[in-house]
Amino acid sequence: MRSQALPGGRAASAPILGHDTEPTIFEMSVAGRSAFQLRTTGVPATSLDELVPSEHRNPEVIALAEVSERDLVGHFTRLSHRQFSVDLGAYPLGSCTMKYNPKFCDAIAADPGLNSVHPGAPAELVQGWLELLVTLEEKLCVITGMSAATLQPAAGAAGELTGLLLMRAYHEANGDARKRVLIPDSAHGTNPASVTLGGYEVTTIPSNERGLVDLEALKAALGPDVAGIMLTNPNTLGLFEEEITEIATAVHDVGGLLYYDGANLNAILGVVRPGDMGFDIVHMNLHKTFATPHGGGGPGAGPVAVSARLADFLPGPKATRGVGGAFEWSTPSSSIGRVHGWHGNAMVLARALAYIDVHGGDGLKRVAQHAVLNANWLRHRLRDTLPAAYDRVCMHECVLSASNLKSKYGVRGLDVAKALLEEGFHSPTVYFPLIVDEALMFEPTETESLQTLESLAEAIERIAQRAIDDPEALRHAPQSTPVSRVDEARAARHLISTEDAAGR
Repeated sequence: MRSQALPGGRAASAPILGHDTEPTIFEMSVAGRSAFQLRTTGVPATSLDELVPSEHRNPEVIALAEVSERDLVGHFTRLSHRQFSVDLGAYPLGSCTMKYNPKFCDAIAADPGLNSVHPGAPAELVQGWLELLVTLEEKLCVITGMSAATLQPAAGAAGELTGLLLMRAYHEANGDARKRVLIPDSAHGTNPASVTLGGYEVTTIPSNERGLVDLEALKAALGPDVAGIMLTNPNTLGLFEEEITEIATAVHDVGGLLYYDGANLNAILGVVRPGDMGFDIVHMNLHKTFATPHGGGGPGAGPVAVSARLADFLPGPKATRGVGGAFEWSTPSSSIGRVHGWHGNAMVLARALAYIDVHGGDGLKRVAQHAVLNANWLRHRLRDTLPAAYDRVCMHECVLSASNLKSKYGVRGLDVAKALLEEGFHSPTVYFPLIVDEALMFEPTETESLQTLESLAEAIERIAQRAIDDPEALRHAPQSTPVSRVDEARAARHLISTEDAAGR
């Protein structure tokens, strides 16, 4: 079906340079122009009705841009030059661990011997892949202090749901119906949703004056109907839960399980293991901790490791060591079934194993140590500019607050984050955790140099000075970027559906 020419179309007959002049693809449209033409197709002449029945065709002419291949490629290449990425500069997005990704790992994932294999190939033809998966599982278990793992979950949220389904299967196998899961008020935002999807009710546990789980409130909330607790350690305030062994004992004493949200695993690699803290279920974000380019919904991988008593419930099939040294697929005896169409996001798994092997045990420990050092350097440097929510030694991320700028000059944390874009840095996470007023969460990661941290700190100090000198201008930042301040609430309040009532 030929697309409709758009009125007022314009062509990009000459290079279009500069942030302010790039048109949309629709503005470049010229009637009759196309990106490619097929002189002959070899398709027998036949009617449209024979090729596509009328009930499957849209009777309306779709308004599509008509442009040449040259203009199309140029347009999207110019747009790509406006994007920010971990390969361009610091990406201190707190809680997301957006760090530089070694190109060595990309090279491994690009190997045709790995990426040209069909996931449905029989085990005897993919022994190399099965060995890779088994090796990765074993190394993840060593890193986390667990007994067995599944590599199927495609990302962190999928790992959360898998962990809760394992929790449910364990209790049901023991004939023990339970209703609630405890979640600290500093938890990641996906935790409550995952608990609900897992069929449980959420009980929120408050933080104490030090930003840690209030142990007495936790004990008061425990009971025989508690299935477990979802906990991040270090928590989303960047603070290590110092009473984790007491928390584990209290939850275990009522028959509950401990679930470890691995979003912050980067902070403790090679230093301490969740299994040694008393956790029963551990999900990992391989795309964060073990460096895979991610964001915007993928790619990701969220393996889940468990203690011995939960191993029989893991999803299957999973790669295992068979008799005689061969590798095979097998399914645990009480498996909850598949949680992913195949066996995980394979290329992310390959990258993760490469990352682990190239670093080694000591190298992974240095990853955590440098990540913690960088976060504390930034916290200390900015303590007089943006005070920390809890001004004491943090882990891999520091949570600062712009409440002082808000109370004095009416400048919010969002304004600071937007202005940072004009300084050449990606914004930090804003307004999270929710329990911190005007929160700005920075996670510089271990991959940023002291010089980069110094530049980041100086940029924030300049922004704070702008809050004093011209707060009104700061409230409209950024002005020099391709897209200035957008209305962040409009999209939710004024939905434009792309489907009509018939679902088209």
